[in-house]
Amino acid sequence: MFKRRTIARLMAAASLTPASSFAQQGTLLSRIAFGSCANQAKPQPIWEAIHAYRPEFFIFAGDNVYGDFQTAEAGNLRQAYDAATRIAGYAKLRDTVPHLAIWDDHDYGSNDGGVEFPHKAVAKEEFLRFWKVPPDDVRRTREGIYTAQTFGPSGRSVQVILLDVRWFRSPLRITDQRGAPGKERYLPDPSPDKTMMGNTQWAWLAAELRKPADLRLVVSSTQVLAEGHGWERWGNFPLERQKLFDTIRAAGANNVVFLSGDRHIGALYRETPPGLYPLNEVTSSGINQVYAAAKEPGPNRLGDLLAEANFGTIDIDWAGRRLTLGLREVQGEVRRSVDLRFDELRLPS
Repeated sequence: MFKRRTIARLMAAASLTPASSFAQQGTLLSRIAFGSCANQAKPQPIWEAIHAYRPEFFIFAGDNVYGDFQTAEAGNLRQAYDAATRIAGYAKLRDTVPHLAIWDDHDYGSNDGGVEFPHKAVAKEEFLRFWKVPPDDVRRTREGIYTAQTFGPSGRSVQVILLDVRWFRSPLRITDQRGAPGKERYLPDPSPDKTMMGNTQWAWLAAELRKPADLRLVVSSTQVLAEGHGWERWGNFPLERQKLFDTIRAAGANNVVFLSGDRHIGALYRETPPGLYPLNEVTSSGINQVYAAAKEPGPNRLGDLLAEANFGTIDIDWAGRRLTLGLREVQGEVRRSVDLRFDELRLPS
């Protein structure tokens, strides 16, 4: 409690974002939580369990409010953010726990939206305002809101990379059988002209992955590894998905774990692309948005879908060089988990 209060006082005194202030402390991270899909118009009881978990760091993985809008006034988005400030558990976490955030479609402003959304610059300004991004932050000087920070000392450092898969993302290929299993909304598009992140962000990611880190949490608001469904996912652009794997390999980046949201379900996934170690993904969604009837194939899923409100956790045992990826429900009980060893998450020699 003393450490958390000290960090909060430092944040207030320095007028810094929580993540920036925390990074200055060089504090070791061993308990990280994340979540997505928090509809400000509905109750959000899960914050009590999130606080009880005592996260040292929290990642908001997208759809942090639901504020779709169609005009440059962005009234609905502004109202959504203002409503979120009045949700006690949400506000307490923003005030007391170091955090970083990325958007998904509903805080971007357009359902399943991408590069074509005409009001994305307005959405960006509202995002920067709500998340109290400092005036000198690089996100204010470039397109999109992708960002990365590294926390902790050498040998026990955690790099958090937040990808923007909205601002630059090419239009999706619409399904020819809406609602059909595996083809619900979109079909894979193998066009080499399609992009998830745009050339500038791709180059930035390659550079980030070459920086030293002992654990890398790569946050994509939409699912990376998941197969078997026709909703939004990296598999909609299979060449871009392969490029992501190739970029990790070319950078020599070990210990990459993916975090995602968007789907209103929780799940764990694993895939081992050629020439890489097993890649693992935790999808945590949602804080209060739940697709209770969700059923879908999971060829690379570990266990069943979790169709109830949930948040994700990353527990790191630095001495044992292990970590546990988990999904917890509204009472804080672990519903899904997987244990990983650091030496399993390394490129082949």
